[in-house]
Amino acid sequence: MTVSGFTDFDESDETRFTEWLRARSEPAWTEATTHPFTRDLADGSLDPDAYADYLVQDYAFVDTLVSLVGYGVGQAPTMRQKRRLVEFLDTVTDEEDDYFERSFEALGVVPDRYENPPLAEPTAALRDLLCRAATTGDYAETLAVLLPVEWVYLTWAESVDAPDEPFYYREWVTLHDDPAFAAFVSWLRDELDALGPTLAPRRQRRVASLFTRAVHLEVAFFDATYR
Repeated sequence: MTVSGFTDFDESDETRFTEWLRARSEPAWTEATTHPFTRDLADGSLDPDAYADYLVQDYAFVDTLVSLVGYGVGQAPTMRQKRRLVEFLDTVTDEEDDYFERSFEALGVVPDRYENPPLAEPTAALRDLLCRAATTGDYAETLAVLLPVEWVYLTWAESVDAPDEPFYYREWVTLHDDPAFAAFVSWLRDELDALGPTLAPRRQRRVASLFTRAVHLEVAFFDATYR
């Protein structure tokens, strides 16, 4: 059976559920993971003012991401799964938040600018997607939007070399090209690989739609840096 030109998930062909999701999101997946933004950041040629705008929007997005993971903690079936998500929250609200604060200071971004900024359209759409997935779905839907936004970053960060300077470019790459972060993304994939095949076909397509929408919005988020 096909829906919108895509074949439904078939567990018998031994394809991982998350690989099926990634393949369905093409060509947006490749556009996101090889976007000019990632290359310009890695070689240090990205305009600092444009990057400052990007960080302001990303900081606003991370605020909603933290809430999404909080929903995931409540939805997760076991204490082991809850603990893994809480560990990720610790990283985002500690190490990553410290990165944002230091970068904003270096880029001359005052608190009034980043604490409650006007949202660019892709930022607003991403926040809305995450909120709707968590509040109208369950653990599978939460994973369906959390995995792509983290997996995209891991994929592009692993494919580039971090520049020596400035530190806010270098550390943005190394934060995402990091063994602990890679292990978390791998864990998210394992979680969804185990859960996805147990879902009814209609819900599998819902999960796939959420995943693909998140990838498309990541492309739009990077595109907005150049406007």
